[in-house]
Amino acid sequence: MEIPKQQSEASRNLGEAYYAQGDYTAALNEFLKAAKLYPDDPYLQNDLGLTYMMKGKMDLAVECFKKAVVLNPEYAPARNNLGTAYLAKGEWDAAIAIFKEITEDLLYATPHFPLSNLGLAYYNKKQYETAERYYLESLKIEPDFVVALKGLGKTYIALGKIREAVATLEKAVKNAPNFAAVYFDLGEAYTLAHNYPQAVFMYQKVTELAPDTTLAEDAKKEIMKIR
Repeated sequence: MEIPKQQSEASRNLGEAYYAQGDYTAALNEFLKAAKLYPDDPYLQNDLGLTYMMKGKMDLAVECFKKAVVLNPEYAPARNNLGTAYLAKGEWDAAIAIFKEITEDLLYATPHFPLSNLGLAYYNKKQYETAERYYLESLKIEPDFVVALKGLGKTYIALGKIREAVATLEKAVKNAPNFAAVYFDLGEAYTLAHNYPQAVFMYQKVTELAPDTTLAEDAKKEIMKIR
C-alpha cells in the first residue's frame, strides 16, 4: 500500500502545480490518476472537488468534498468548499447547514468567510434581515472584508435602506478600487438615492474596469435610463 500511496501523492503534487497555473484539465488528469492509486486521501478529494468546480461540474465537486469530509471530519477547508459548491448550485439550505457548522467551530481561523456566505445564502432566500445580521457579524471580525461589504450593500438595497447601502458600498469601493461589480452596485444605490451624476460616474467606472463584459453592457443600459 505504501508505494501506491507515494505514487498517488506524486500525482497529486503535480496536479496541484497544474491547478496553480490554471491548467485545470491537466490538473484533473493527474488527480484522477492519483485517485486510482489511493482514493482515501482527503486532500486529494478536496483537490478534485476544486478542479471540478473550476470546470463547472458542481455535482461531481459536491461528491468529492463530501468524501473529503468523511475521510477527515476535521478538515475544515473541505467543509467550507462543500458549502461553496452548494452556493454555486443554488442549494441555499444545504449551504446554510454547512456554514452554520463551520461557524460553530471555535478553532476555525477565518470565521468571517462562512458568516458572509451565510449572508449570501439568506439573501438569495430573500430573508434579508437574517442576511443583514450575518453580514454584520462577518464585518465585526473583518471590517474591510469587501465580499461582505458588497453583500451587505445589496441587502440594504433590498431592505430599502438606501443611505446605509450607499455608505457601505462606498467603503467597499474604497477598499477594492478595481472591483467593477461593486461600482455597479454603488451605481444602483446612488440611482435609488436620486444622486444621478454619481450613479452615472459609477456605471462609467464599470465600463472602464470591465470592458466587453455583460456587466459593462448592463452599466451602459443603466446610464441610458438615467439620461
